[in-house]
Amino acid sequence: MSSHFDLSGLKAYYVLVHGMSGIAMAMDRSTAASSGALLLFFVYVASLAVVVDASYAFYVGSSLTASGDILIGGSGEEVSGHWLQIFPAAEHAANETITVGVTDEAVLPGRLITIPQVSHTHRYISMEYSDYWGLPAPLTNGGLNDRGVAVRDVWAPNRRELVDMTPDPQTGVNYSNLARLVMERARSARHAVEIIGELIREHGYATYGGNTHLVADRDEAWVVWEFAGGRKLWAAERLRPDEVRVLYPGYIGDFPVDFERDPENYMGAPHLVTFAQEQGWWSSRASKTPSLINLVEVYGLAQDDTSPVGGGVGRVSHREMEEATLEKVPVTEQDLMSLVRDPRMSTDEAGYGQVVRLPKDGNMDPDLRRIWIAPTGSVAAPFVPWWLGVQSVPPEFGQHRYLLKEASSTFLNPGFQLQEASLFAGRLFKRVLYYMCSAPRLFRPLVQDMLVGFESQSLRDVEWVERTGEILVSAARRKEGGTDEAGRDLLHKLLTHYTHSRASHALELGSSIVDALDGYIKMTGGWRDPVSGDKRMNLPADEEGINCLLLDEPDPFDATTTPPPPLAALQQNQRPLTRAAKAFERFFGGS
Repeated sequence: MSSHFDLSGLKAYYVLVHGMSGIAMAMDRSTAASSGALLLFFVYVASLAVVVDASYAFYVGSSLTASGDILIGGSGEEVSGHWLQIFPAAEHAANETITVGVTDEAVLPGRLITIPQVSHTHRYISMEYSDYWGLPAPLTNGGLNDRGVAVRDVWAPNRRELVDMTPDPQTGVNYSNLARLVMERARSARHAVEIIGELIREHGYATYGGNTHLVADRDEAWVVWEFAGGRKLWAAERLRPDEVRVLYPGYIGDFPVDFERDPENYMGAPHLVTFAQEQGWWSSRASKTPSLINLVEVYGLAQDDTSPVGGGVGRVSHREMEEATLEKVPVTEQDLMSLVRDPRMSTDEAGYGQVVRLPKDGNMDPDLRRIWIAPTGSVAAPFVPWWLGVQSVPPEFGQHRYLLKEASSTFLNPGFQLQEASLFAGRLFKRVLYYMCSAPRLFRPLVQDMLVGFESQSLRDVEWVERTGEILVSAARRKEGGTDEAGRDLLHKLLTHYTHSRASHALELGSSIVDALDGYIKMTGGWRDPVSGDKRMNLPADEEGINCLLLDEPDPFDATTTPPPPLAALQQNQRPLTRAAKAFERFFGGS
């Protein structure tokens, strides 16, 4: 399935093209769990024949990037509200505990447990969300901490027999707990792997069917696969600097049987191989490569590397995306943004986008570590830079009731009154997505050109912001005693001011696009009411959701339809101007 844009239908639409270009120029100037659920789960595990919520992650080794630094990125796919949150570093009492695991509402029911908290937790930034298959909120797939450790969680389905072994109730840390505990505790990627292994060994692993975590720092990256079944099974593989890995789903292939002899490159549960032998799933005598055990074939759901995940039109194989990444070598941050927003992967299901470059500078100040985040699926939303030194999140990017599980049956807590009154970035860019995907052949290239233009400006700005930040850090370090609170405060103010300003410009861009597309669609005959007689707004489980792929179905604005009227004809319309029409007139010009 090609990802190239088909521009043949754009020739007649000079009004929209010119209007969108105007917005882009203005932007540049401004610088913006029931049994039924369980049954469905096992059907999915057995066949992968239906579309599933499938988070994804990219790893690009340092030998393949333009900067010589490791790049990682990806998205989470959850039917849930998503919001940005910065967690401060904290000190904890010796007897402090935290609650982990899953409840009886999870798709594989469990029981919550408490485990000891550590004395110090790092500062980190994360996209949080409220619901996934009954696991207790808030949840996270990962982010970046102040030690320069980045983590991404990705589903990694296990074989049916292994899932069937899961105790009822199950106990242990869940995938989100692991991602959060890595961000809170890990000093390096290797330390993150050790933390995951130790937590599973001591407390067990609670799951909905298997997960992987991609963890990385400036020196190395690992894939850690945690298995279902309640048997405390896990495996970890170090990724090469000359390698691209796309987890979609997460996987580890060939793995040394004697992996414990090579701890530099492999780690895992001590009974990883013997358990498979005891179950009759693997035998060195029957294997063509007796020194290797293929973990996908033994513990996972083996599938053709070129088979689209889930079988839906919005899916693509991990191998195809790895090849697409290799075609961009040497890969830049902006290249990875384009891969994360690939419409074959980023659809209505994507909750956000993340891209991180992990500089090799061993002296980098923790406040200057940076992550790019899109507030919803990046196919229709811009990446905004966030540093660990940013001191607050604008309310528009914080938690709102949109897509929260309980929102439809409860009233608002008065404490969130002003927060909920603010514009929500996630909902705004969902509107961009829905308008854009209604006619992707026409709208997608235009909208994404503006997103890329916005990000290009941000990338240019990042250079002077970080250079200024480095000067402030150097000045602070030269002070007697090695600290300068005034200099540190200035650094925080700089980073917070720039990020808040850029986030605000992103909202302005999103609002402009929504108004323009709304006006264009309504004024040129592109509006479509819901299907007559179908009152369901919820997507049936066996149907494909909203995406921006260029398919064979006719586009309401394709080249065979009557071109939209010129602007002069639109201006002769005597109807009172609606908000959308005013936006159309404002952004598309007129006499």
